[in-house]
Amino acid sequence: MSKKKVAPSRKPAPLKQASGEPKSPAELALPRPFVAQAISLMAEVLKFERPADSVLSYHFKNHREMGHADRGRIAELVYGILRHLRSLRDVVARSEPPSPSEARYLVLAALVRLQGKNLREIEHLIKGEDTEWFGRLKAAGQDKGTSAIRHEFPDWLETALSAMPADELDTLARSLLVPAPLDLRINPLHARRPEILAQLEKHGIAAKETPFSPWGMRLEGKPAIQRHPAFVKGDMEVQDEGSQLLAALVAPKRGEMVLDFCAGAGGKTLLMGALMKNTGRLYAADISEKRLAKLGPRVARAGLSNVQTIRLAHERDDRIQRLAGKFDRVLVDAPCSGTGTLRRNPDLKWRQGEAHIAELTELQAKILEAAAPLVRPGGVLVYATCSLLPQENTLIQQAFSDAHPEFEVVDPVAQLAAVGIELPADALIAGPTNLPGLQLLPHRHGTDGFFAAIWRKRI
Repeated sequence: MSKKKVAPSRKPAPLKQASGEPKSPAELALPRPFVAQAISLMAEVLKFERPADSVLSYHFKNHREMGHADRGRIAELVYGILRHLRSLRDVVARSEPPSPSEARYLVLAALVRLQGKNLREIEHLIKGEDTEWFGRLKAAGQDKGTSAIRHEFPDWLETALSAMPADELDTLARSLLVPAPLDLRINPLHARRPEILAQLEKHGIAAKETPFSPWGMRLEGKPAIQRHPAFVKGDMEVQDEGSQLLAALVAPKRGEMVLDFCAGAGGKTLLMGALMKNTGRLYAADISEKRLAKLGPRVARAGLSNVQTIRLAHERDDRIQRLAGKFDRVLVDAPCSGTGTLRRNPDLKWRQGEAHIAELTELQAKILEAAAPLVRPGGVLVYATCSLLPQENTLIQQAFSDAHPEFEVVDPVAQLAAVGIELPADALIAGPTNLPGLQLLPHRHGTDGFFAAIWRKRI
């Protein structure tokens, strides 16, 4: 979402008044333009043709009359609906809306059931048959029916996670409905965490050290940090703590030759380059020219000179395969369902299904197969996803291990302990045949959901 400040036109009254005399119905009423914007935006999001953040960004760019506060309120409402879409759709259907305008009734239902609005605050938005519907909505109760409705999951995701113990799945599902915190990390090449924390405090930004990553900082709220001097200078970056730990798992060293095979916009690339003390050769490869283009300015801001980008046509591209057997360390942060990031991207669960997951697992296996020959004898291969699904995680790990006896599985928690990062025992997950893997979960570790497996190529 754009952080550019614009001079708003006439702002609507805030949703909540701080204190003072009781407000009249007119003062409590939600402004019609605000609700109309929310309904229009929600209708576009519900097409699920583009990521929700992209839809919001485009909408706000075309409605620059909206103030920063109103943008935040509408985004909060839209993301709240996406998080609770299963139960909202259920209660709207049971309350029998008088017309098929789904976006309208989802917005009104969310205002009532998620934000606690009462009739005085929205009565000017409803009329005729809507009034009777509103009464049915209020009387619908809180029963969420099936476990999928209770978890706010589509059926395919409920099935995919059904092997998890019921209590654990309940806790995980609840954690995915809470917006993720904003994590930063220092640039270890030329910044120290206590100093950056002090700078943040000086600018009125509350932050604390992350529990596991030695470089991480967790902020209170979602302040705009892109213009903070430490960010502009390249002393800090936005990166979830779990992602920081995956880069640490690769454990790159000075002078080594390292490959980030699916680099994307390069968050892990930047951290690995700094851990290499700006020495050696670090290749950032990806099939997306657009994603790699975003990496360039970040590399420059971080002060790195050991990063080389490679735009690949596919995973077997000769530009990378000609380096077979040369790499000390290869990270495959594979394209995945992103189900571990549902706190940030709740629309992902509605934009995917079983067929798409099957396509992803086939691609993940292909990329891992293409990465294996690139590792030198004695070198390390790391496979990672931001997925919660066994078929993208432990099952891929098992299939690769079965097909490649030349690779020895390494305990990832022990590997992190070797570089000074201690994780709790519950971060270790056993695959189908007890192969050790790393599983980070929001309800246990406070990070996004991540999986990682690590192998060492036998000499």
